[in-house]
Amino acid sequence: MNAITTCPSRLLVIEDDPVLSADLGDYFRDRNHRVTLCRDGGEGLTLARDGDFDLVLLDILLPGLDGLALLARLRETSPVPVILLSALGDEQDRITGLVRGADDYLPKPFSMAELAVRVAAVLRRVALERGAGQRPRQGHLRLDGLALDLDTETARYRDRALDLTVTEFRLLRVFLEQSDQVLSKAFLYQTVLHRGYGRHDRSLDLHVSHLRRKLRAAGVPGQPLRTVWGQGYTLATEAAGAEPSTPGP
Repeated sequence: MNAITTCPSRLLVIEDDPVLSADLGDYFRDRNHRVTLCRDGGEGLTLARDGDFDLVLLDILLPGLDGLALLARLRETSPVPVILLSALGDEQDRITGLVRGADDYLPKPFSMAELAVRVAAVLRRVALERGAGQRPRQGHLRLDGLALDLDTETARYRDRALDLTVTEFRLLRVFLEQSDQVLSKAFLYQTVLHRGYGRHDRSLDLHVSHLRRKLRAAGVPGQPLRTVWGQGYTLATEAAGAEPSTPGP
Protein backbone atom coordinates (compact mmCIF):
# COMPACT_ATOMS: atom_id res chain seq x y z
CA MET A 1 0.00 0.00 0.00
CA ASN A 2 1.23 3.49 -0.78
CA ALA A 3 2.78 5.19 2.27
CA ILE A 4 0.83 8.34 1.55
CA THR A 5 -2.46 6.53 2.18
CA THR A 6 -1.34 5.00 5.50
CA CYS A 7 0.14 8.06 7.24
CA PRO A 8 -2.50 10.83 7.39
CA SER A 9 -0.89 14.23 7.85
CA ARG A 10 -1.77 17.90 7.97
CA LEU A 11 -0.99 19.62 4.67
CA LEU A 12 -1.13 23.33 3.84
CA VAL A 13 -1.52 24.07 0.13
CA ILE A 14 -0.66 27.67 -0.85
CA GLU A 15 -1.65 27.85 -4.52
CA ASP A 16 -3.50 30.68 -6.30
CA ASP A 17 -4.74 28.63 -9.26
CA PRO A 18 -8.29 27.71 -8.14
CA VAL A 19 -8.50 24.59 -10.29
CA LEU A 20 -5.12 23.17 -9.25
CA SER A 21 -5.74 24.14 -5.62
CA ALA A 22 -9.05 22.27 -5.61
CA ASP A 23 -7.50 19.27 -7.36
CA LEU A 24 -4.72 19.09 -4.79
CA GLY A 25 -7.19 19.34 -1.95
CA ASP A 26 -9.39 16.57 -3.36
CA TYR A 27 -6.42 14.33 -4.19
CA PHE A 28 -4.84 14.39 -0.75
CA ARG A 29 -8.14 14.37 1.16
CA ASP A 30 -9.01 11.20 -0.76
CA ARG A 31 -5.84 9.78 0.77
CA ASN A 32 -7.00 10.66 4.27
CA HIS A 33 -4.88 13.79 4.77
CA ARG A 34 -6.22 16.91 6.41
CA VAL A 35 -5.75 19.69 3.86
CA THR A 36 -5.98 23.47 4.28
CA LEU A 37 -6.14 25.55 1.09
CA CYS A 38 -4.89 29.11 0.74
CA ARG A 39 -4.55 31.33 -2.37
CA ASP A 40 -2.74 34.40 -0.97
CA GLY A 41 0.93 34.71 0.02
CA GLY A 42 0.45 36.88 3.09
CA GLU A 43 -2.36 34.72 4.45
CA GLY A 44 -0.34 31.62 3.64
CA LEU A 45 2.63 32.87 5.67
CA THR A 46 0.38 33.47 8.69
CA LEU A 47 -1.15 30.01 8.40
CA ALA A 48 2.23 28.31 7.95
CA ARG A 49 3.67 30.11 10.97
CA ASP A 50 0.71 29.63 13.29
CA GLY A 51 -0.72 26.31 12.12
CA ASP A 52 0.46 22.88 13.17
CA PHE A 53 1.23 21.47 9.71
CA ASP A 54 3.41 18.52 8.70
CA LEU A 55 4.10 19.86 5.21
CA VAL A 56 3.50 22.95 3.06
CA LEU A 57 2.98 22.78 -0.71
CA LEU A 58 3.98 26.26 -1.89
CA ASP A 59 3.53 27.91 -5.28
CA ILE A 60 6.11 30.56 -6.21
CA LEU A 61 3.89 32.97 -8.18
CA LEU A 62 1.41 34.18 -5.57
CA PRO A 63 -0.54 37.40 -5.03
CA GLY A 64 0.40 39.50 -2.01
CA LEU A 65 3.71 37.80 -1.22
CA ASP A 66 5.57 35.58 -3.66
CA GLY A 67 6.52 32.07 -2.64
CA LEU A 68 10.28 32.64 -2.40
CA ALA A 69 9.84 35.67 -0.14
CA LEU A 70 7.27 33.75 1.90
CA LEU A 71 9.71 30.86 2.32
CA ALA A 72 12.52 33.15 3.46
CA ARG A 73 10.30 34.74 6.11
CA LEU A 74 8.87 31.40 7.19
CA ARG A 75 12.36 30.02 7.80
CA GLU A 76 13.03 32.80 10.31
CA THR A 77 10.69 31.10 12.76
CA SER A 78 9.58 27.68 11.46
CA PRO A 79 11.25 24.46 10.25
CA VAL A 80 8.04 23.06 8.71
CA PRO A 81 8.94 21.13 5.53
CA VAL A 82 8.15 22.89 2.25
CA ILE A 83 7.83 21.56 -1.30
CA LEU A 84 7.92 24.33 -3.92
CA LEU A 85 5.59 24.06 -6.90
CA SER A 86 6.22 26.39 -9.82
CA ALA A 87 5.77 26.89 -13.54
CA LEU A 88 9.08 28.76 -13.46
CA GLY A 89 11.63 26.39 -14.92
CA ASP A 90 14.68 28.58 -14.45
CA GLU A 91 17.51 26.86 -12.56
CA GLN A 92 18.12 29.98 -10.50
CA ASP A 93 14.62 29.75 -9.06
CA ARG A 94 15.29 26.18 -7.99
CA ILE A 95 18.60 27.19 -6.46
CA THR A 96 17.04 30.15 -4.64
CA GLY A 97 14.28 27.96 -3.28
CA LEU A 98 16.69 25.36 -1.94
CA VAL A 99 19.00 28.03 -0.48
CA ARG A 100 16.05 29.58 1.35
CA GLY A 101 15.19 26.27 2.93
CA ALA A 102 12.86 24.34 0.62
CA ASP A 103 12.96 20.58 1.07
CA ASP A 104 12.08 19.80 -2.55
CA TYR A 105 11.12 21.51 -5.81
CA LEU A 106 8.66 20.22 -8.38
CA PRO A 107 8.19 22.12 -11.67
CA LYS A 108 4.75 22.45 -13.26
CA PRO A 109 3.14 20.70 -14.96
CA PHE A 110 3.54 17.64 -12.74
CA SER A 111 1.61 14.44 -12.25
CA MET A 112 -0.24 13.88 -9.01
CA ALA A 113 1.52 10.51 -8.75
CA GLU A 114 4.96 12.12 -8.77
CA LEU A 115 3.88 14.75 -6.25
CA ALA A 116 2.49 11.99 -4.03
CA VAL A 117 5.87 10.24 -4.06
CA ARG A 118 7.66 13.48 -3.14
CA VAL A 119 5.16 14.20 -0.36
CA ALA A 120 5.51 10.66 1.00
CA ALA A 121 9.31 11.00 1.04
CA VAL A 122 9.21 14.24 3.03
CA LEU A 123 6.61 12.87 5.45
CA ARG A 124 8.76 9.77 6.03
CA ARG A 125 11.64 12.05 6.93
CA VAL A 126 9.42 14.03 9.30
CA ALA A 127 8.35 10.80 11.00
CA LEU A 128 11.95 9.65 11.34
CA GLU A 129 13.06 12.98 12.81
CA ARG A 130 10.18 13.02 15.28
CA GLY A 131 11.13 9.52 16.35
CA ALA A 132 14.74 10.63 16.74
CA GLY A 133 13.56 13.48 18.96
CA GLN A 134 12.21 10.91 21.43
CA ARG A 135 15.53 9.09 21.72
CA PRO A 136 18.26 9.81 24.29
CA ARG A 137 20.69 12.60 23.55
CA GLN A 138 23.11 11.71 20.77
CA GLY A 139 26.10 13.94 21.51
CA HIS A 140 28.44 15.35 18.89
CA LEU A 141 30.51 14.51 15.83
CA ARG A 142 33.92 16.16 15.59
CA LEU A 143 36.46 15.98 12.80
CA ASP A 144 39.26 18.31 11.65
CA GLY A 145 37.77 21.39 13.30
CA LEU A 146 34.20 20.57 12.32
CA ALA A 147 31.77 19.98 15.18
CA LEU A 148 28.17 18.83 14.80
CA ASP A 149 25.72 18.93 17.69
CA LEU A 150 23.39 16.05 16.89
CA ASP A 151 20.74 17.13 19.38
CA THR A 152 20.32 20.74 18.23
CA GLU A 153 21.32 19.98 14.62
CA THR A 154 23.80 22.84 14.53
CA ALA A 155 27.34 22.85 13.16
CA ARG A 156 30.52 24.85 13.69
CA TYR A 157 33.96 25.04 12.16
CA ARG A 158 36.36 26.01 14.95
CA ASP A 159 34.81 29.20 16.36
CA ARG A 160 32.45 29.92 13.44
CA ALA A 161 28.86 28.77 13.22
CA LEU A 162 27.73 27.16 9.97
CA ASP A 163 24.28 28.40 9.01
CA LEU A 164 23.09 25.10 7.52
CA THR A 165 19.65 24.12 6.36
CA VAL A 166 18.18 20.90 7.74
CA THR A 167 19.15 19.06 4.55
CA GLU A 168 22.69 20.45 4.56
CA PHE A 169 23.13 19.37 8.18
CA ARG A 170 21.99 15.82 7.35
CA LEU A 171 24.33 15.78 4.38
CA LEU A 172 27.33 16.93 6.40
CA ARG A 173 26.51 14.44 9.14
CA VAL A 174 26.53 11.54 6.66
CA PHE A 175 29.85 12.72 5.22
CA LEU A 176 31.44 12.99 8.67
CA GLU A 177 30.14 9.60 9.74
CA GLN A 178 31.63 8.03 6.59
CA SER A 179 34.60 10.29 5.95
CA ASP A 180 37.09 9.22 3.30
CA GLN A 181 34.44 6.92 1.80
CA VAL A 182 33.04 7.58 -1.67
CA LEU A 183 29.26 7.86 -1.28
CA SER A 184 27.17 7.28 -4.37
CA LYS A 185 24.41 9.67 -5.42
CA ALA A 186 21.87 6.86 -5.09
CA PHE A 187 22.96 6.27 -1.48
CA LEU A 188 22.83 9.99 -0.64
CA TYR A 189 19.41 10.44 -2.21
CA GLN A 190 18.02 7.62 -0.09
CA THR A 191 19.89 8.54 3.11
CA VAL A 192 19.63 12.35 3.02
CA LEU A 193 16.73 13.22 0.71
CA HIS A 194 14.74 10.04 1.43
CA ARG A 195 13.82 9.36 -2.18
CA GLY A 196 15.13 7.54 -5.19
CA TYR A 197 17.76 8.98 -7.51
CA GLY A 198 16.77 10.13 -11.00
CA ARG A 199 19.37 10.94 -13.65
CA HIS A 200 17.89 14.36 -14.35
CA ASP A 201 17.32 15.31 -10.69
CA ARG A 202 19.95 17.87 -9.62
CA SER A 203 18.66 18.51 -6.09
CA LEU A 204 21.55 16.67 -4.44
CA ASP A 205 24.14 18.50 -6.56
CA LEU A 206 22.67 21.84 -5.48
CA HIS A 207 22.72 20.89 -1.79
CA VAL A 208 26.35 19.74 -2.09
CA SER A 209 27.28 22.98 -3.86
CA HIS A 210 25.67 25.10 -1.12
CA LEU A 211 27.38 23.06 1.59
CA ARG A 212 30.77 23.51 -0.10
CA ARG A 213 30.21 27.25 -0.29
CA LYS A 214 29.33 27.48 3.40
CA LEU A 215 32.34 25.39 4.40
CA ARG A 216 34.62 27.70 2.42
CA ALA A 217 32.98 30.79 3.91
CA ALA A 218 33.63 29.42 7.41
CA GLY A 219 37.32 28.99 6.60
CA VAL A 220 37.57 25.25 5.99
CA PRO A 221 40.82 24.94 3.99
CA GLY A 222 41.17 23.29 0.62
CA GLN A 223 38.29 21.33 -0.89
CA PRO A 224 37.39 18.58 1.58
CA LEU A 225 34.07 17.81 -0.11
CA ARG A 226 35.13 16.33 -3.43
CA THR A 227 33.40 14.96 -6.49
CA VAL A 228 34.56 11.52 -7.61
CA TRP A 229 33.49 11.49 -11.23
CA GLY A 230 31.17 8.65 -12.11
CA GLN A 231 30.98 7.48 -8.48
CA GLY A 232 29.68 10.21 -6.16
CA TYR A 233 31.12 12.41 -3.41
CA THR A 234 33.59 12.03 -0.57
CA LEU A 235 34.68 14.04 2.45
CA ALA A 236 38.47 13.83 2.27
CA THR A 237 40.12 14.37 5.64
CA GLU A 238 43.39 13.95 7.42
CA ALA A 239 41.70 11.83 10.05
CA ALA A 240 40.52 8.29 9.56
CA GLY A 241 36.96 8.99 10.63
CA ALA A 242 34.62 10.52 13.16
CA GLU A 243 33.07 8.95 16.22
CA PRO A 244 30.23 10.36 18.29
CA SER A 245 31.41 11.70 21.62
CA THR A 246 29.70 10.82 24.87
CA PRO A 247 26.67 13.03 25.46
CA GLY A 248 27.06 15.59 28.18
CA PRO A 249 24.89 15.70 31.26
